[in-house]
Amino acid sequence: MSRIQTTFADLQSQKKKALITFITAGDPAPELTVPLMHAQVKAGADILELGVPFSDPMAEGPVIQRANERALKFNIGLRDVLGYVREFRKENLHTPVVLMGYANPIERMGIDDFVAEAKAAGADGAIVVDYPPEEAAEFADKLKAQDMDLIFLLAPTSTEQRIKQVAQISSGFSYYVSLRGVTGAGHIDTVEVASRIAAIREHVKLPIGVGFGIRDAVTAKAVASVSDAIVIGSRIIQELENTPKDQAVAAVHDFLSGIRAAIDEVPA
Repeated sequence: MSRIQTTFADLQSQKKKALITFITAGDPAPELTVPLMHAQVKAGADILELGVPFSDPMAEGPVIQRANERALKFNIGLRDVLGYVREFRKENLHTPVVLMGYANPIERMGIDDFVAEAKAAGADGAIVVDYPPEEAAEFADKLKAQDMDLIFLLAPTSTEQRIKQVAQISSGFSYYVSLRGVTGAGHIDTVEVASRIAAIREHVKLPIGVGFGIRDAVTAKAVASVSDAIVIGSRIIQELENTPKDQAVAAVHDFLSGIRAAIDEVPA
């Protein structure tokens, strides 16, 4: 059983919803990445998504695009990201870390080398935005063989056929994109989200996390009431943009503590 699967099982036994958080590795400064990872956990995050900087992050809105640009100015690459995971694991052996990004850095490293190095560093899975499920079965199998999970995005426009494809090869959890658009955009219609999740659950038996557009405690609580997890990223990046670097870790901790408190009010 992977660390992600264990985490969801533990949360279910505690009747709690999962808080999944995202930052881009290297943003706003390389030396802050690992402290920010620990701060998220202390604030109540159950699973960490660590973005791998990429020059053309097509699924991201302007907030996370800027985070990628800032990280790339520090020349942060995939091996640096794995180094952050390795450093994080010196103090934390239980919180899952998911690497989120795009296919190009993985292809450049080589899939076999990526799986081996990600496992050695202590990563627990990957979200590769531009790997369609029909082309990722072998990659998913290689990750599963190392107790890691390949997580896919599902959207309001996902067809039943695509949902079935994801159900066949995904593991860990499924990530439902609540909006038609990029990260950080628009406003969430909780009724529509609930309806789409019900349709997804007919085929996907994994926990379902919802992201793209969760900006505050009120939205987080509403989405948690119809899902197994909430995923929050752009709003964390905004905290980093609007806070001096020497206060960034504390600001993210305080913001996420409020989100954690809100979703803990939701009965499982």
